[in-house]
Amino acid sequence: DETESRAKGTFYSMATAKTLAPDSVTLYGVDMDTLEIYDNTTKLQIAELPLYAAEQGCKFVLRINGINDTLEFRYSSYPHLLSKECGYTYFFNLDTVIHSVNIIDSISIEKKTITTFNEENLRIFY
Repeated sequence: DETESRAKGTFYSMATAKTLAPDSVTLYGVDMDTLEIYDNTTKLQIAELPLYAAEQGCKFVLRINGINDTLEFRYSSYPHLLSKECGYTYFFNLDTVIHSVNIIDSISIEKKTITTFNEENLRIFY
């Protein structure tokens, strides 16, 4: 089972409002330990973005088909017991997503609670 909570963002076509995997995705955090998360990954349907419990926000650079946008997440976190064997992880309550509009048209928050479950948190329209 998954033990790390990540925001899950699905890519959608702005023209059709249907899921559409970009030709390539590069994603890296700004001022984060894990700098590069995806590196020219092809046909990525869902991007998983790590959040940090010690912070109340984080920033990413998201390159879709060679065009950069920035994303900023604002959230709160709380500990959650997974099991006796696995221990604790952190769940997040997503408050706000701010983004630039170079290739990204809009981002909708579908589910504000970010957990270890396989749930769509964001829809990224480009």
